[in-house]
Amino acid sequence: MADHILVVEDDPRLAEMLTEYLEQAGFRVSSVALGRDALDLLAQPQQPPFGAVVLDLMLPDMDGLEVCRQLRAGADTPVLMLTARGDAIDRIVGLELGADDYLPKPFEPRELLARLRAILRRRRGDEAGGQAGGQRPAQRALRFGRLEIEADARAARLDGAPCELTSYQFDLLLALAQNAGRVLSRDTLMALVKGEHIEAFDRSIDVHMSRIRAAVEDDPKKPRRIITVRGAGYLFAKVQD
Repeated sequence: MADHILVVEDDPRLAEMLTEYLEQAGFRVSSVALGRDALDLLAQPQQPPFGAVVLDLMLPDMDGLEVCRQLRAGADTPVLMLTARGDAIDRIVGLELGADDYLPKPFEPRELLARLRAILRRRRGDEAGGQAGGQRPAQRALRFGRLEIEADARAARLDGAPCELTSYQFDLLLALAQNAGRVLSRDTLMALVKGEHIEAFDRSIDVHMSRIRAAVEDDPKKPRRIITVRGAGYLFAKVQD
């Protein structure tokens, strides 16, 4: 059965575009323009429940961050947050409140689709792991000098301070770290994080790497942790200060 997606967006043209695009991609879609309507709908028993919520940060009746906070208080439905604001603090707060990923406006519909599918894959993987044998064994934190990466907590810290990464960027960082010392091609990275092949072809993975470096490197222009191997891919350095 197709996943049921709830789109919370007050711009009628964008809401219509997202609904049509996601339905063409095989999803069932419901759309509301107000945060309160979204919370009321999510509180109703759904058979099956919503697979994910695409949530605009700026809504006319209440802040999208408040919608996310109230949603997280009573449910674990995945949330992909849309934001037109340039201030990184909104994205950080959204992730801390429990959003699974965020996407700044304007965006390419295919990127939203790729992120949404990645969120749903991760959720299905988590549920399968729990059903197969109860709780999965905890994974040890990876430590590389001053950089610590916790797979279970989905968190990276540099000198104890959290690194601002999207869910997708964290997956890329984790894949590199788990293969430290090996050169990974773009195609290999995409396979490891189960990403959309289109991203490997249009080289947007390089943009993600740039943002990861901004979060984990002391000097992103002179990276020492994530090294580009020209013509081959990326290497995560084993030994770091």
